[in-house]
Amino acid sequence: MTLPLDGLRIGLLTAAASRLGGGVAEAVIIQAAMIRELGGEAVVFALKDAHSEADRSRYAPGKVHFHAVRGPAQIGYAPGLTSSLLSAELDCLHLHGIWMYPSRAGAGWARTTKRGYIISPHGMLDPWITARGRWKKALARPGYERAGWRRASFFHALTAREAADIASESGRSDSVVIANAAPPVGAENLTPRSPLFAYIGRIHSKKNLLALVAAWSQLDLPVGASLTIAGWGEAADLAALEAAVAVAGPAVRFIGPVYGAAKHDLLTQARFMVLPSLSEGLPMAVLEGWAAGTPTIMTSECNLPQGFAGGAAIECGDSADAILAALKQALALAPADWLAMSANARGLAADSFSVGSIAARWGETYARAIAAGNKAVR
Repeated sequence: MTLPLDGLRIGLLTAAASRLGGGVAEAVIIQAAMIRELGGEAVVFALKDAHSEADRSRYAPGKVHFHAVRGPAQIGYAPGLTSSLLSAELDCLHLHGIWMYPSRAGAGWARTTKRGYIISPHGMLDPWITARGRWKKALARPGYERAGWRRASFFHALTAREAADIASESGRSDSVVIANAAPPVGAENLTPRSPLFAYIGRIHSKKNLLALVAAWSQLDLPVGASLTIAGWGEAADLAALEAAVAVAGPAVRFIGPVYGAAKHDLLTQARFMVLPSLSEGLPMAVLEGWAAGTPTIMTSECNLPQGFAGGAAIECGDSADAILAALKQALALAPADWLAMSANARGLAADSFSVGSIAARWGETYARAIAAGNKAVR
């Protein structure tokens, strides 16, 4: 049987393909697996960091090329990256994330090869994001981003809302909208879990974790209830969180980053995942939680209205008071109601966000990009 991407090489280009890439790296791992299922070869290109080699095996049996960075890590200048892309004989290149040197390398590849080129900003054109780090973005736009945006076959948006952000910033209104895929669904929950609430992800001001800790500290907690925050971040953000946790009491703990088995255990033990974010693209942490049968407390900024409509999530606002109200609602759920939410979460991960349904869309999308690039070459 002929598969949609038989004999084709798709490059996946990103700044961080290790655990430091957070949800973007998780999305790239699943993207590579989908390309292989469609019959193609996925070749990953990324900047080298402290965890690159340790996490290389997560892309097996695919190839990963890590490139050393010179100069500031925030820019990510890797002098060997462009030549590596050009020598890979790719049929299509797919950039994941923007505002760093890989954007320039991707634009250079597209200019030279005139082949299919797709850009996935992963929420990085959200107005909340573009309003921050203005000096860096002011240099990046004319320096290389706009050139890459013009050369792209089209943009990929995770949601219709992100497609609007892309159009506003880039002037391109031709985005294809495809959600992230969830990981494989785990076993059904037959009994309610203990009242462990968890956050997994980057420690950053946009995640609104200080408001979450403030809300949790006001709860009249049942026996055994606790909030576990797991993640990584810049020193200033970590210090602010640790200071808040220190005065919040023993029912709140920050445990640093979790990976592999430790992450899986936290996902499958938590009664709820909590994500009170001020800005998101489409958070992989929520999809990972749903696949584990863990419903979510989240803001509308997580861009997953399916969770609210499908009974897999409780909506919270971004203030401490609004988060407090959502936490109280979650703690008051009857066991049967929580089990129903858990089943709904698994159902969304197995259906709307399944690898099979999302991969089919990507097969069509890569074929379209490659055809557009081939026309440009002729």
